[in-house]
Amino acid sequence: MKYLNVKIVTFLIAVTITVVGFAQETELPNVKILATGGTIAGSASSATSGSYEAGQIGIQTMINAVPGIKKLADVSGEQIANVGSQDMTIAIWLKLANRINELLASDDVDGIVITHGTDTQEETAYFLSLVVKSDKPVVLTGSMRSSTSISAEGPLNLYNAVAIASNKEAKGKGVMVSLNDQIHAARDVSKMNTTNVNSFQSPIKGMLGGVFYGRLGFFREPNTKFGSKSKFSVDGVRKLPRVDIIYAYADMSPDLIDVHVKAGAKGIVIAGVGNGNMTDAILNAAKKAYEDHGVIVIRSTRAATGWVLRDNEFKDDKYYTVASGDLNPSKSRILLMLALSEGEKLDTIQNLFYTY
Repeated sequence: MKYLNVKIVTFLIAVTITVVGFAQETELPNVKILATGGTIAGSASSATSGSYEAGQIGIQTMINAVPGIKKLADVSGEQIANVGSQDMTIAIWLKLANRINELLASDDVDGIVITHGTDTQEETAYFLSLVVKSDKPVVLTGSMRSSTSISAEGPLNLYNAVAIASNKEAKGKGVMVSLNDQIHAARDVSKMNTTNVNSFQSPIKGMLGGVFYGRLGFFREPNTKFGSKSKFSVDGVRKLPRVDIIYAYADMSPDLIDVHVKAGAKGIVIAGVGNGNMTDAILNAAKKAYEDHGVIVIRSTRAATGWVLRDNEFKDDKYYTVASGDLNPSKSRILLMLALSEGEKLDTIQNLFYTY
């Protein structure tokens, strides 16, 4: 009888170990989906209408519409906002960033997915890449077709975003954008088309990787500072300094600079022609804006791709201007806002555009 009891105890221990081991092996990662609205949450009057209202569908309805998503991860949703991304604000950015940092500081959260309109998705992604203080995956997604449209791609985009956020290979890649089976780095991606489902591209550096019905692979690593290596923080920040963008064109008037300075801009980004060029009159107005008011002017470009080089056709030091490198105007604005909020001065800001 004593021998039999020993065998029973041994069997029970073995079963317990097996069950615990199986539970550990099958435990799903915890992914939090933060919703902000956009076309992916939009609704149209008919399935063939190109006209729709963004931000009409709640996040739980969206999750319920994605077959198999709960086999990828233990997902839960939270509605941060419900707007078309043309109405995205710095206040929502700050709320989103602080919530992400709070969630990712917990051992219970393995990754974040953000549903977002496509119009300003690249800006939100780049902002978050500079202020989220974690190496855990953060993935923005959306759609070019509303939820009620024929062949709406939102459900698959959301499915793939959750697959990325729950994958260990995505750790340390920074904030990513994923639509149309592609994975892009926040710094490099741009919306390149008004309506096409293949609108998001990284025209200079190429995409980070690809994802196909939840299966993914990465091609390269991001090569600038972000995440836990970033110096920027929005902890306790309620607003950011005003930075405006001016689109350059032939024979533009220098009083455009004055208008923005008088309106309270602390920085100005010029979407310059070619290699960040602008008229002599604008250059002199930029110089005066810095000398008289301390307003820093960034030279970016209205061209879709390419680098804005320092000291190319003129000396930047002469006009107190900063060359944006390969950052487009909207992302240059974000970096300058954060730099000014940290008290950075002209002599250090140029280096930030090389490293971030």
